[in-house]
Amino acid sequence: MSTPSYPSAAHEARPEPRRSMVVCGVIGVAVMAAVDEIVFHQILGWHHFYDRSTLSVGLLSDGLLHTAELLALVAGFFLFADLRRRRALAPAHGWAGFFLGLGVFQLFDGIVDHKLLRLHQIRYGVDVTPYDWAWNVAGLVLLLIGAGLAVRAARRSRAAAAS
Repeated sequence: MSTPSYPSAAHEARPEPRRSMVVCGVIGVAVMAAVDEIVFHQILGWHHFYDRSTLSVGLLSDGLLHTAELLALVAGFFLFADLRRRRALAPAHGWAGFFLGLGVFQLFDGIVDHKLLRLHQIRYGVDVTPYDWAWNVAGLVLLLIGAGLAVRAARRSRAAAAS
Protein backbone atom coordinates (compact mmCIF):
# COMPACT_ATOMS: atom_id res chain seq x y z
CA MET A 1 0.00 0.00 0.00
CA SER A 2 1.50 3.30 -1.04
CA THR A 3 1.04 6.48 0.90
CA PRO A 4 0.08 9.68 -0.82
CA SER A 5 2.91 12.10 -1.39
CA TYR A 6 2.51 15.62 -0.07
CA PRO A 7 4.57 18.59 -1.14
CA SER A 8 7.49 19.02 1.22
CA ALA A 9 9.00 22.29 2.33
CA ALA A 10 11.89 21.62 -0.06
CA HIS A 11 9.46 21.13 -2.97
CA GLU A 12 7.15 24.10 -2.75
CA ALA A 13 3.99 23.84 -4.79
CA ARG A 14 2.96 26.61 -7.14
CA PRO A 15 -0.14 28.62 -6.32
CA GLU A 16 -3.04 28.10 -8.70
CA PRO A 17 -4.73 31.51 -8.91
CA ARG A 18 -7.41 30.62 -11.45
CA ARG A 19 -8.39 27.39 -9.68
CA SER A 20 -8.38 29.19 -6.32
CA MET A 21 -10.74 31.81 -7.74
CA VAL A 22 -13.11 29.26 -9.27
CA VAL A 23 -13.22 27.02 -6.19
CA CYS A 24 -13.88 29.94 -3.85
CA GLY A 25 -16.40 31.31 -6.35
CA VAL A 26 -18.36 28.06 -6.02
CA ILE A 27 -18.26 28.47 -2.25
CA GLY A 28 -19.44 32.09 -2.60
CA VAL A 29 -22.39 31.09 -4.78
CA ALA A 30 -23.34 28.37 -2.29
CA VAL A 31 -23.06 30.70 0.72
CA MET A 32 -25.24 33.38 -0.90
CA ALA A 33 -27.78 30.75 -1.95
CA ALA A 34 -27.86 29.55 1.66
CA VAL A 35 -28.31 33.09 3.00
CA ASP A 36 -31.15 33.71 0.52
CA GLU A 37 -32.84 30.39 1.22
CA ILE A 38 -32.49 30.53 5.00
CA VAL A 39 -33.30 34.21 5.55
CA PHE A 40 -35.87 35.00 2.84
CA HIS A 41 -37.45 31.59 2.27
CA GLN A 42 -37.45 30.15 5.78
CA ILE A 43 -37.09 32.84 8.46
CA LEU A 44 -39.00 35.70 6.80
CA GLY A 45 -41.16 33.43 4.63
CA TRP A 46 -41.30 36.08 1.89
CA HIS A 47 -41.15 33.67 -1.02
CA HIS A 48 -40.18 30.22 -2.26
CA PHE A 49 -37.77 29.46 -5.07
CA TYR A 50 -40.72 28.73 -7.37
CA ASP A 51 -43.88 30.61 -6.47
CA ARG A 52 -45.93 30.09 -9.62
CA SER A 53 -47.68 26.94 -8.40
CA THR A 54 -48.95 25.44 -5.15
CA LEU A 55 -47.40 25.79 -1.72
CA SER A 56 -46.25 22.15 -1.94
CA VAL A 57 -44.39 22.86 -5.18
CA GLY A 58 -42.87 25.98 -3.61
CA LEU A 59 -41.62 23.98 -0.63
CA LEU A 60 -40.26 21.27 -2.94
CA SER A 61 -38.42 23.91 -4.96
CA ASP A 62 -36.90 25.30 -1.72
CA GLY A 63 -35.76 21.81 -0.78
CA LEU A 64 -34.14 21.33 -4.18
CA LEU A 65 -32.40 24.71 -3.91
CA HIS A 66 -31.19 23.79 -0.42
CA THR A 67 -29.88 20.45 -1.72
CA ALA A 68 -28.04 22.16 -4.58
CA GLU A 69 -26.48 24.78 -2.30
CA LEU A 70 -25.31 22.12 0.18
CA LEU A 71 -23.82 19.98 -2.58
CA ALA A 72 -22.01 23.03 -4.00
CA LEU A 73 -20.76 23.98 -0.54
CA VAL A 74 -19.46 20.48 0.23
CA ALA A 75 -17.86 20.13 -3.21
CA GLY A 76 -16.33 23.59 -2.89
CA PHE A 77 -14.83 22.81 0.50
CA PHE A 78 -13.41 19.50 -0.72
CA LEU A 79 -11.77 21.31 -3.63
CA PHE A 80 -10.59 24.05 -1.25
CA ALA A 81 -9.08 21.44 1.07
CA ASP A 82 -7.31 19.88 -1.91
CA LEU A 83 -5.79 23.26 -2.83
CA ARG A 84 -4.64 23.71 0.78
CA ARG A 85 -3.23 20.19 0.98
CA ARG A 86 -1.21 20.71 -2.17
CA ARG A 87 -0.19 24.18 -1.01
CA ALA A 88 -1.66 25.55 -4.23
CA LEU A 89 -4.18 27.96 -2.73
CA ALA A 90 -3.72 31.57 -3.82
CA PRO A 91 -5.58 33.30 -0.95
CA ALA A 92 -5.96 36.71 -2.61
CA HIS A 93 -7.48 35.08 -5.70
CA GLY A 94 -9.64 32.92 -3.46
CA TRP A 95 -11.14 35.93 -1.69
CA ALA A 96 -11.77 37.56 -5.05
CA GLY A 97 -13.56 34.43 -6.25
CA PHE A 98 -15.61 34.23 -3.06
CA PHE A 99 -16.94 37.78 -3.46
CA LEU A 100 -17.48 37.28 -7.19
CA GLY A 101 -19.53 34.16 -6.35
CA LEU A 102 -21.62 36.07 -3.80
CA GLY A 103 -22.34 38.85 -6.29
CA VAL A 104 -22.97 36.56 -9.25
CA PHE A 105 -25.57 34.56 -7.32
CA GLN A 106 -27.34 37.65 -6.03
CA LEU A 107 -27.45 39.41 -9.41
CA PHE A 108 -28.48 36.24 -11.23
CA ASP A 109 -31.28 35.71 -8.72
CA GLY A 110 -32.37 39.35 -8.84
CA ILE A 111 -32.29 39.77 -12.61
CA VAL A 112 -32.89 36.31 -14.08
CA ASP A 113 -35.02 34.57 -11.42
CA HIS A 114 -37.01 37.63 -10.29
CA LYS A 115 -37.44 39.63 -13.50
CA LEU A 116 -36.77 37.52 -16.60
CA LEU A 117 -38.10 34.11 -15.54
CA ARG A 118 -40.41 35.49 -12.83
CA LEU A 119 -39.89 32.38 -10.69
CA HIS A 120 -40.55 34.47 -7.61
CA GLN A 121 -40.42 38.04 -6.33
CA ILE A 122 -38.52 39.16 -3.25
CA ARG A 123 -41.78 39.92 -1.51
CA TYR A 124 -45.49 39.97 -2.28
CA GLY A 125 -48.20 42.46 -1.42
CA VAL A 126 -45.86 45.46 -1.42
CA ASP A 127 -44.14 47.66 -3.97
CA VAL A 128 -41.13 45.49 -4.89
CA THR A 129 -39.14 48.34 -6.46
CA PRO A 130 -37.13 49.26 -3.33
CA TYR A 131 -36.52 45.58 -2.60
CA ASP A 132 -35.33 44.97 -6.17
CA TRP A 133 -33.01 47.96 -6.04
CA ALA A 134 -31.58 46.96 -2.66
CA TRP A 135 -31.08 43.32 -3.74
CA ASN A 136 -29.46 44.14 -7.08
CA VAL A 137 -27.33 47.03 -5.82
CA ALA A 138 -26.05 44.81 -2.99
CA GLY A 139 -25.23 42.11 -5.56
CA LEU A 140 -23.43 44.66 -7.74
CA VAL A 141 -21.42 45.92 -4.74
CA LEU A 142 -20.35 42.34 -3.93
CA LEU A 143 -19.43 41.77 -7.58
CA LEU A 144 -17.40 45.00 -7.70
CA ILE A 145 -15.59 44.07 -4.49
CA GLY A 146 -14.72 40.72 -6.06
CA ALA A 147 -13.55 42.37 -9.29
CA GLY A 148 -11.41 44.84 -7.34
CA LEU A 149 -9.86 42.03 -5.31
CA ALA A 150 -9.23 40.06 -8.53
CA VAL A 151 -7.43 42.99 -10.15
CA ARG A 152 -5.32 43.54 -7.03
CA ALA A 153 -4.49 39.83 -6.78
CA ALA A 154 -3.49 39.68 -10.47
CA ARG A 155 -1.22 42.74 -10.06
CA ARG A 156 0.45 41.20 -7.03
CA SER A 157 0.95 37.91 -8.86
CA ARG A 158 2.54 39.68 -11.83
CA ALA A 159 4.75 41.74 -9.52
CA ALA A 160 5.85 38.62 -7.61
CA ALA A 161 6.61 36.79 -10.88
CA ALA A 162 8.68 39.74 -12.16
CA SER A 163 10.87 39.80 -9.04
